[in-house]
Amino acid sequence: MVLSPSPAPVSLANRDAGRNSNRNPLRWRGLIETYRDFLPVSDSTPVVTLLEGNTPLIPAPAIAARISRGVKVFLKYDGLNPTGSFKDRGMTMAISKAKEAGDKAVICASTGNTSASAAAYARRAGIKAFVIVPDGYVALGKMAQALLYGAEVIAIDGNFDRCLEIVREMSENYPVTLVNSLNPYRLQGQKTGAFEIIDDLGDAPDWVCIPVGNAGNICAYWMGFCEYQEQGNSTRRPQMMGFQAAGSAPIVMGHPIASPQTIATAIRVGNPASWQKAIAAQQASGGEIKAVTDEEILEAYRILAGEEGVFCEPASAASVAGLLQVKHTVPEGATVVCILTGNGLKDPDAAIEHSHNAIHSGVNSDLESVAKVMGF
Repeated sequence: MVLSPSPAPVSLANRDAGRNSNRNPLRWRGLIETYRDFLPVSDSTPVVTLLEGNTPLIPAPAIAARISRGVKVFLKYDGLNPTGSFKDRGMTMAISKAKEAGDKAVICASTGNTSASAAAYARRAGIKAFVIVPDGYVALGKMAQALLYGAEVIAIDGNFDRCLEIVREMSENYPVTLVNSLNPYRLQGQKTGAFEIIDDLGDAPDWVCIPVGNAGNICAYWMGFCEYQEQGNSTRRPQMMGFQAAGSAPIVMGHPIASPQTIATAIRVGNPASWQKAIAAQQASGGEIKAVTDEEILEAYRILAGEEGVFCEPASAASVAGLLQVKHTVPEGATVVCILTGNGLKDPDAAIEHSHNAIHSGVNSDLESVAKVMGF
């Protein structure tokens, strides 16, 4: 069962007095309480929160230096949400509304992050969570989360797109509520990332670079930038620059991909649920949706960790890979925000396999031997 959100009520009487001060981490109350006036909730909505949001906007001078021309680059690091990904922004809304409706069970299809988030928030709410995943295609860190949070994990012989088909049918025929991004409350929560960016910068950036998998997040961010500008909180809207993995780029190719392939498992989606909405956001913003190779993703992944000190999962690095691919078209003096959707600890195997550094093993346990390895 999926309900449609009523239009978000907006009361701005206390906006200037409260908006930025609410971002104080010492009294942060989660997304719903902070941005309540922009969300379809009421006093009777039971807020289910793990204090998600309020994630940092980190300057990225090493990436900016690769572009030069006075360009400023920032990283919206949503890997610091409670379950380690941006999915928590939408899940606090989806689960709160499910609890408000009296739902007893939720279901999602997932490449990993959605399952972890749905399981955590459902557990918090006292609701049963079922997650359907493609067998063998979920990173270890994400699977561990879903299991420990207590979800019922069902691994099927099929890809993410088949998982999504199944959960849609389940929600239509059985008493379980769908909490994938087809659930409109998910995007309502995810749009708050745009609010935070404007709150931190004082205005919208010129460009937002964002990974595109099931394509809900690019739509949610565009919604947020539009709503905040309409209420006078910014003077402009950014160009939305979406990036798919080349082996999993149905929007770029113009047709679904039956067997999508990429190292970036979180965006390994062959038929995105929010395809048309993503195209609409891209076109309305004057942006683009392009493809980046796995090699470009891994290079950006290493730059982020090795030069900026920011550890994200490979799919997140698609935003930076895309920016570096099109760096010659970035306007002079532009402010660019790259969305990093998930924490690097989600996929530790990828980090070990694709790092250029090796572990010095078998070293004798004496000072001289250790010093020799260190180059002294």
